[in-house]
Amino acid sequence: MANILIVEDEPRMRRLLEISLGEDGHNAQIVEDAETGLKFLRKERVDLVVTDLKLPGMNGLEFLQEVKRLNATLPVIVMTAYGTVETAVEAMKAGASDYVLKPFSMAEIKLVVRKELDVQIVREENRTLKEALGKRYQYQNIIARSTKMQEVLALVERVAPTNSTVLIGGESGVGKDLIARAIHQHSRRNAGPFIKINSTAIPDTLFESELFGFEKGAFTGALASKPGKFELADKGTMFLDEIGDVPAPTQVKLLRVLQEREFERLGGTKTLKVDVRLIAATNRDLRAALEQGTFREDLYYRLNVVPIDIPPLRDHKEDIPDLANHFLKRFVRENDRPIDGLTPTAIKTLLDYHWPGNVRQLENAIERAVALTANKVLDAGDFQLDAGQTKSNPSSSGSFLPEGTTLEQWEDDMIREALRRANGNKSQAARLLGLSRNALRYRLAKIGVPDDAD
Repeated sequence: MANILIVEDEPRMRRLLEISLGEDGHNAQIVEDAETGLKFLRKERVDLVVTDLKLPGMNGLEFLQEVKRLNATLPVIVMTAYGTVETAVEAMKAGASDYVLKPFSMAEIKLVVRKELDVQIVREENRTLKEALGKRYQYQNIIARSTKMQEVLALVERVAPTNSTVLIGGESGVGKDLIARAIHQHSRRNAGPFIKINSTAIPDTLFESELFGFEKGAFTGALASKPGKFELADKGTMFLDEIGDVPAPTQVKLLRVLQEREFERLGGTKTLKVDVRLIAATNRDLRAALEQGTFREDLYYRLNVVPIDIPPLRDHKEDIPDLANHFLKRFVRENDRPIDGLTPTAIKTLLDYHWPGNVRQLENAIERAVALTANKVLDAGDFQLDAGQTKSNPSSSGSFLPEGTTLEQWEDDMIREALRRANGNKSQAARLLGLSRNALRYRLAKIGVPDDAD
């Protein structure tokens, strides 16, 4: 049984609605104008409102807006004459749940009421479920109270006990390594090793020997045999970060390991068997790499068994206050600084920022503020954030590119800046730019920068 408020100025229609909805077991309260209806809503619990749009005094649309200010989730059904459909549409935009056109049958209004009450039940169940998810899916060092991050952790919860290969996608700095560790720690392999490899940190020529090991004499300088990361990860988990940068020759061997669980060391003839779960991560669009021919299609489908996409921080900003306080407590403890918290202005500054570097950038910003502030509480002035990234607004000057700069010049400057930030490391620069190593090599040649080994 639901408590339903009926706002209708025509006495006969009021009485018909009261009787009809009462037949379905609902408790119908009738009033003749919007002002009386608002007074009732402020005092009593109501599950649903049915109102005419044409009312004496305050009209139905104004009444709807006031109802939504009191309770944004309360469903409201509006009744209107057939010739004023535009007004009904306007009411829907203002927050009405549904509308019925006069004249209507009592069966029709009953059906609409029943549907809206069913929707409310589903919404309440979803809200309860989300609250339960928020309590259930909690992982060490992962702050994820937002709906989007709870969905990520729900996937982690489901896939962790399996042996399925997982492909984690997301921009740089979103926390792909933390999600990979959470999967390992909640798997049946948690007693085994967790081996992490960053593909961009290994030169192409050393990639195969790093993954699969080598035998003595396999190449100049190989004075003794050495096991690769796959052997070290046996009975555990291998986390291969930035999988899109794996060289093409190594992709073939990687596919074989995934399919057959076996490989040979570089320079060796003995086939080695391993039991390793692979979790891969990328900040690139691997489907675009498939089209460019830089990534094997068969390997992609072997990796993409269970995809988990982590949203950028700007898409779940409701987590920023909790993340900021989490990092603050950690750095205060590690550096023994007398800092008690963040001001509301500081929190607003963090919420307004675009965070192109995601959670990692937020972490670095908090660490820098803790190290340099002389205040007892962090304020907005303690954060050094690029003004151009606040709220992701474009330049107010109206210029699309910096004044006096062509697209080609701007691209060349970005490449040089990436090299500077990466201290000359070409693989790291390619990662910063979102390019493959080969794509960067082409651009370096174009601007006359020698492509020496990193």
